[in-house]
Parts: sequence; C-alpha cells; structure tokens
Amino acid sequence: MVARGVAIHVVLQMWSSGAVASVQAPINYNPLLRGNFMANLKGLASIASELRVERTNLVNQVKGRRSNVNLRRRVFALTTLILMFSLQMNSERKKSEDTTASAQSFLGRWDLTLKTPRREYPSWLEITQEDGQLRARMVSRWGHARPLPKIELSNGRITFVSPKEEEDRKDDMVFEGKLSGKTLVGTTTGPDGAPWQWTGERAPSLKRKSAPKWGKPTQLFNGRDLSGWRMSDPGSTATWKIENGTLVSPGHGAELITDAKFEDFKLQIEFNCAPGSNSGVYLRGRYEVQIEDDPEPEGPSMRTGGVYGFLAPSPEQPRRPGEWQSYDITLVGRVVTVVQNGQTIIDKQEIPGITGGALDSHEALPAPIYLQGSEAGHVAFRNITITPAE
Repeated sequence: MVARGVAIHVVLQMWSSGAVASVQAPINYNPLLRGNFMANLKGLASIASELRVERTNLVNQVKGRRSNVNLRRRVFALTTLILMFSLQMNSERKKSEDTTASAQSFLGRWDLTLKTPRREYPSWLEITQEDGQLRARMVSRWGHARPLPKIELSNGRITFVSPKEEEDRKDDMVFEGKLSGKTLVGTTTGPDGAPWQWTGERAPSLKRKSAPKWGKPTQLFNGRDLSGWRMSDPGSTATWKIENGTLVSPGHGAELITDAKFEDFKLQIEFNCAPGSNSGVYLRGRYEVQIEDDPEPEGPSMRTGGVYGFLAPSPEQPRRPGEWQSYDITLVGRVVTVVQNGQTIIDKQEIPGITGGALDSHEALPAPIYLQGSEAGHVAFRNITITPAE
C-alpha cells in the first residue's frame, strides 16, 4: 500500500496569563505503522490531560496569588486604620490628660480684687470640673453668687464671662487671665472699654484646729452716739441717725462700720425692719446676714436670716415688719450658726465665699462688723454685743 500522509492537528487550548497556546503535531498515517500511530495518539492525549491539569493548577495558583494579594492589602489597610485610630485615641487621651492636669491648677475658690480707676472692688470666683467640663460661679462687685455662662481654658490662659445684665452695662464683662506663681493675674474692661486689672488669691480654708475659747462680751453701740463706728462715705448726705437709743439706717446712704476688727466671735443684735426696707449685718465685713421686707422677695438665700446668695434659712421665719427681732450669730472660721428669735435657722454651715457688698476679699484677715445703709428704707438696730474668741 502506498502510504498516505495525513496531517492531524491536535489543538490544545490553554489559558495562561490571558493568552491562547496551540500545539500542532504532524503525524504520518501508514497502515503498517497503525500501532505506532495509536500509541502516538494516546501519548498526545496523555500530554493534553497533563497540560489541562497544569493549566488548572496554574489558574488556581494565579487566583490564589490574587486572593493572597487582596487579603494582604485588606490586612494592611485594616492594620493602618487600627494604628491611625490608636494614635488618634492616644492623642485625644493625652490632650484630655494635659487639659485636666492644666485645669487642676485653676480649680477651687479664688478671692479676687478688681482694680478700677476709682477704687478696688472685691469679688469671688469658684471653678469646678464636672465630666471634663469646667464650670464656674462668681460674686461680682455686687449681687449674689451665680453660675457663669462661659469659662474656657486654652494654652494656660483662662477666660470667663459675667453677663451684662448682672454687671449693669451694655456688653458682657470678659475676664482673661493666667497663673503667675500661685496668683491669678488678668485683665478685663470697664463699661467705657478702658482696661482694668484684676488679681486672684486662693481662698483660705479658715478651718480651726480646736473650738474657740470665748472672751468677754463687749457692747458695740452705747445708745448715745457713733463712738467706735465710722461711715463708709463721710460726705454722704444720707447719714445714720440715733433715735431713742437706736441706730437707724438712712436708706440709700453710707454703710456703718466698726473701728474694731474681729476674727471669730458671737454677735447679738436686735433689729426692726420697716415695711419695704432692706439692710444686712456683715460679718467680718464680708458675709451678709440678710434683713429685708422686700415687696418682691428674691430667692431663699436672699431672705431674712440667710447668708446672702449662699445659705438659706431653714425654717424660714415669718416676716414681721415694724417689730423688733433678734439675731444670735456665731462665726468660727467659715462656719456660721444663725439663730433668729430663738430659732436656729442656719446650723454650723460653711460660707463658701464673700457676698456682694463686701469691704474686701482678704478672707484670712480680721475685719469689722458693718451694718448696711445703702439699700432702700430704714432699719433700726439696738443692743449690739460681741463676744470675741481669745
């Protein structure tokens, strides 16, 4: 037989890296060589099968590599996010710790002195921190203790705001300051915009190590004249008068101040508040025990028997305008007891700070007793006796 050459093309398609590979194998057909042909064909089939397996393995490897790359990318991105979050959290925590540590230097009670062109005014500030937020309450040049709407601490400087309604001016009173050693120093402005200086000293605790030993009682008013007393403004046209052995306040006039100064003491005093009138007894010239018959009474701590703006009388006694009443007051350090007409209405409570109208803010020093004459109406006083601690 004449051999015929037959070209058989065995095409094996492989997908590797996106390319098509063709394998062409020319095979000569000859009946005499049929066995060899079949063997060759089986061999090619085996090779093709192996190539398919290799292709599958290769595809799986490529997919595996891609999967591993994607996984590594995800892990890297997640690790980066965790690291960035941790750094941010640490930064915020450190910032919070720094702010807290910085705020610690400002927390507490401060006795302020405001220096104006006319005179120095006493004031008082208390700074606290609640849930990381600074809060403050203040006694300004007058009025009672009240919370402030704004207090901030930034870069070692403190800013707090006293509202214009409380300061009797057209704009808010903004205080700015910093620590200089153990003293607060700062500036604010007057109603005309002129700069005012202010300072603050830490308020003393005034805690006593032992109970006082009382000395001899002393009469502060002799019933005849103003011996042992002086008026805050000698030039005032509204002056204190002596009527029937009593001291009578002028109404919108001067304050009446003892020449003597006291630290811890027991004070007995009788008073008669005319209808619609207002006055007060200032202990050490800094803490007012209120006397009033106001047509529109203020809050509980601003009523008769209260330590103005701080301590409310309890139980509050009925108003008795035009009648004689009595106070028995004991002051030891900051701790005060007030007895009105034989009834204890404040029992050994701490006075946090000075009240509006104080003579000064130097709480650690002895100071006089004074009777308020700058409020409306007339209040009479008699039988004023003080027993100082030895």
